[in-house]
This record gives sequence, structure tokens and C-alpha cells, in this order.
Amino acid sequence: MQVDVVETAPRDVEADVLGFAVPEPTELPAAVQQLDELVNGRLTHLVEDGELTGSRGAVTLVHTIGELAAHRLAAAGVGPAAELDADAVRAAAASVAAKTGLTGGRTVAWLLADDGLPLAEEARAAVEGILLGRYDAGRWKTNGMPPTPVERIVLCGRGAKAVAEEAREAAVVAGWANRCRDIVNAPPNELTPVRLAGFAEEVAGGSRALTVETLGPGEIEAAGMGAFAAVAQGSENEPRLIRLAYEPERPVRADVVLGLVGKALTFDAGGLSLKPADGMDEMKSDMGGGAAVLAAVGAIAELGLPVRILAVVPACENMPGGHAYRPGDILTAANGKTIEVTNTDAEGRLILADALWYAREEGATHLLDLATLTGTIVVAMGDFYAGLFGSDPDWVGEVQAAADASGDHAWTMPLHRSYRRFLDSEFADVKNCPDKKRGSSIIAALFLQEFAGEGPWAHLDIAGTAYIDRARDPFPRMGATGYGVRLLAALARRLSA
Repeated sequence: MQVDVVETAPRDVEADVLGFAVPEPTELPAAVQQLDELVNGRLTHLVEDGELTGSRGAVTLVHTIGELAAHRLAAAGVGPAAELDADAVRAAAASVAAKTGLTGGRTVAWLLADDGLPLAEEARAAVEGILLGRYDAGRWKTNGMPPTPVERIVLCGRGAKAVAEEAREAAVVAGWANRCRDIVNAPPNELTPVRLAGFAEEVAGGSRALTVETLGPGEIEAAGMGAFAAVAQGSENEPRLIRLAYEPERPVRADVVLGLVGKALTFDAGGLSLKPADGMDEMKSDMGGGAAVLAAVGAIAELGLPVRILAVVPACENMPGGHAYRPGDILTAANGKTIEVTNTDAEGRLILADALWYAREEGATHLLDLATLTGTIVVAMGDFYAGLFGSDPDWVGEVQAAADASGDHAWTMPLHRSYRRFLDSEFADVKNCPDKKRGSSIIAALFLQEFAGEGPWAHLDIAGTAYIDRARDPFPRMGATGYGVRLLAALARRLSA
């Protein structure tokens, strides 16, 4: 992806579309007023007619007919001026990119504005919005013409040169977020655990600082991962434990190893506790956490951020069958704790239990796991915020700050020990699922804490944010969002500052 940052006069910027933000009440920015004069006041005329507005999500295209170097102008509403933030700019740029795609345009320019939002923040948001908004998930379609990708982004405006580095970094991270979306959107007959391990090998091939190792069924069992092995045993597709390590030449803190653990159920039928048919097709996305972790490490390595990382991704399917694990089974996890299985559809926490312990034993000093873990977090938070839990307030604060900065939003949730009683079992150390659904997301997080070992640990429940069933900003279509890639890149940036 080519990203050019120029201080050329907007009228001379060559692009298929030159987009700019318009606030509410509708008012053309000063730089845009100059462009309006060159197009004979057509923008003002559309404002007066009520066709061009600052309403969030509104996009109005105006053909320049040779009056400017750009073929079209795109006025993108960002909503009330007093509420302007990076999310509004990201959404506006995404809408412009989607609209540009309908015209076959390959170059999108964005006019940075002096509107109270820090210029670097606007630049990052605009680049991310253009790349995320232009993404098309229909690569398996055989009818019609394939969508035209964005090949070049141009940022222009006064002071633009000062934010060139931020813009190009944003393009790298958003590009990896889109690669994550490709993986999560892939059908489960194509994206098996073995093929997810293949993706990890592709990621590792992009940098000499990356190494990858995968464990198969025998090695998983030999490592004592009884919980992970049990979930995987019902499927004909073999499991893989993926270990992706990033060792930069000069880490800022050699004593810090960021451990990233991502749940990767490449398909989750629920096991013998079978899910209902309605919506089961979306269970191909139950590996959103694992895909985000792998893609984020790819982004971090490409950026060369000086922080050591160990990524661990347990990948398998959860299927019913003659070899499937059962409600009532008692499993022994890698840390020696026993788990009574009360629901085979509470499988994500089982594979994470062994992966978290493995990551800690392999040297991770600070742990963060990402998992499409509970339906109750979707009820509580919808599709915009992930639930954030953790054992260490300072570490949770770091993750929260990275979420706030990245646009992958999270909300810190309680993790009170009072809820631990719902994991009590008459037969084993813990049970994997409480009898009732109340507080389920908290209880699931407390289950994971049992296996996170000593040291800071945090958990992101991304069940509502990794895969959406309807469009929302800045994603104009349903499907995978790449949630977590931008957050993890921001977290690595904070740790390497």
C-alpha cells in the first residue's frame, strides 16, 4: 500500500476522490471553501439544498469536471462538531472509501483539517478508515467483476508532512487487520487448524526476527495439555498449538516478554452440547482471537517495534462424534488442575487454560488473551466494546489505554472473587461452566485466571466485536472486523516507548 503525505495545495492533488470531513451544523472547512470556488460554488449550492450535510455517515460526491486535479470531491459527515473524535473521522473515511469503490477508484485522498483533533490522530484514523472501509469479503464469489482495491492513499493539507510516519504505520497495521479479516471470514472447510498454522508460517516468513513452531496431537498430549486435547478429540481435523516468537535485535526491556494468547476454534459446533442451527454458520469466526494475535505479531514485526513477544494460539475444532469429550468428563490441565466438564460448548476456556499456562512456562512475563468467549458479553456490550478483565490494575490500565488509542474499544469489567464460587465442583478442582448464565463473562474470566500463573494477566472477551452480523462504523458490511490487531500494535508501541 502506497501512502503519500503531501503539502501540495488540495486543488493540485491527483486522486480519484478527494475526501474531507464536514461537521454538523453543516459548514464547509476553510480549505474546502477554496475548492468550492474552483468548482463554481457547487458545494455551497448542495449545502443550501440540504443534499450535502454533516450528518454522520452522509457522503456526497461532486464531479470536478477537470476543474481540479482530483476527479471527484467527497464531503463526508462527521456529526456534531463538539463530538468530533477519531472514531468519527475513521467512519467518515471508511464511507468515502466504500463510495469510491463503487466508481472503481484506486486512489483516495483525504484533506486533513485543523479542527481541534490532533493532526496525527486524524491522519491515523483517515488511513485506517480508508483501508478498513474498502475491504470486501466476497473473494469466493465467481460472478461479476472483483472489487478494485485501494492502491494509493494521499493525505494532504497544512502540516501533513509532520504526520507522515504515523500515517504509514497506520497503513501497515490496518493492512494486517484486513489480513486477519480474510482469515476469520474464510470458510471452515478451507481454514482448518493445520491451515491456520500455515498462515503463522507465512507471517514468520516475513521477518528474520520471527520464528514459528507448531505442536501436533501427540506433542499436545505429551505436554500434559489434557483440556486442549479433549476439546480437539471429536474432530477429524487435527489440532495445532502454534507458537510464534518475535525477538527484535534491541528490545527496550529485555526482561519483558509480552505473551499473547488467542483462542482459535476454527469451527465450533458446541461438541455434544450442540449449538442451535440458527447462527451456527458464524462459528467459523470462533478463531477471531487467534487470527488477531498472529496478524498483530506480523504488524509489530513489520514496524520493527522493540518489544519481545511470545504468541501462543491453540487451534482446533469442537465437534460432536464418537470420540468427542462428554459432559461429566474430568480433565487434567497442563498446570495439574482438574476440570469437571459440565458443558462441552464452554470449550474456549479449556483450550485457553492450557495455552495460558504454556505461555507463562515459556517465559511470558505479561499475559493478554483474546477470545470470542461468551455470548453474555455480547448482551452486555453489543458489537462495539470488548470486555476487559485482569488481575493487575496497572496491566489492565495499559491494555485499556491501548484500546482507547487504537479504536479497538474495550471496557474494563469487574473481576471480584465472590464470583469464583460458581466454579466450585463436587468432583474436581473447578468446573468449566456455571449452572446459570448470570455473570457468565466474569466467571469465564475467573476460570482463565486459574491457569494464568504468576504475573500480570488480562483477558479480552471479543465475542461481540470480532465478527459483526450487520454493518457498523467503520465497517460498511457484515463479517470479520480484525478486532485486536490495532489494539495489540498500540500495546506493543506503548511497551516499547
